[in-house]
Amino acid sequence: MTGHFSRSYPVPSTLVSTARSYRPPLWLRSGHLQSVWPTLFRRVALSEPESAVVDTPDGDQLHLDWYRQGSDRLAILSHGLEGHSQRPYIQGLARGLLADGWDVLAWNFRSCGGRMNRLPRFYHSGATEDLDVVVRHALAAEPAYQHLGLSGFSMGGNLTMLYLAQQGERIDSRIRGAVTFSVPCDLAGSAEVLGWRSRRIYMQRFLGDLRIKMEEKARLFPDQIRMDGFDDIRNFHQFDDRYTAPLHGFRDARDYWAQASCLPRLPEIRVPSLIVNAADDPFLSPACFPERRRKLGAWVTLEVPRWGGHVGFVEVARDGYYWSERRALSFLRGLVE
Repeated sequence: MTGHFSRSYPVPSTLVSTARSYRPPLWLRSGHLQSVWPTLFRRVALSEPESAVVDTPDGDQLHLDWYRQGSDRLAILSHGLEGHSQRPYIQGLARGLLADGWDVLAWNFRSCGGRMNRLPRFYHSGATEDLDVVVRHALAAEPAYQHLGLSGFSMGGNLTMLYLAQQGERIDSRIRGAVTFSVPCDLAGSAEVLGWRSRRIYMQRFLGDLRIKMEEKARLFPDQIRMDGFDDIRNFHQFDDRYTAPLHGFRDARDYWAQASCLPRLPEIRVPSLIVNAADDPFLSPACFPERRRKLGAWVTLEVPRWGGHVGFVEVARDGYYWSERRALSFLRGLVE
């Protein structure tokens, strides 16, 4: 790719995966095309989930989609920014997991999935208390699960890894590990990248979706949330300063990014965990590709396919699976066999 639209940071060649190489067709070897293709063209056939609602300690609710088939293995799936449990990347992995004998629980962050939450706060990259509610709810299910695997995409990947780091040595022995994709583990760097002019199309879409949500929040909580000046917001630094930080107890955007980034906490993880970040991901900064073991810790592995974009990894296959789903199934299967 050439021109300002392809501006990106270089990824060290030593990081690009070779053992499990992902080689898409020539026409899909573009990080930008990979990032938008599934949203525009992918449809996944999956049975209707069993819906459930779980209460949070602060008086809010989380909405869950269960896919149960009587397995003793459960995978919990966490979506990305402004995503939900019915996104193609969630349903694609859910379909693969079900075929491989797992039960699946896909959950919606507060305010996502078409249901506005009750409180002024919504969700953010470090809201691990909500993932903990979901995990505890799942582990309390009857009959009890013997094996629990986690998976997350983009923001959900950062959230998953941060949660595992916070659990550390006291993690429940049934939680076997996690596989995550397109993880912005350096939130400040990713916010900078998405602020580039060449990433404007992504930023405009995120802000458009968030505007709708914040307008409803402002209507429900006019004393705490205002919309004047929203049109002047151009990037995540401004949005997080204005909304995310104050609504969730952070000093400002940089304080939020510092506390919610999983990168400095990765060495605290104590279960096998995999991060898969494509070298051509248009959302990620150089720090999202930590190449040294001291940065990753003893339990975390990073794989960097040359292609894949952001939550792409598209595969043109007769069975309809994407490469990321095959990789996730292989990794999770290895944790329980």
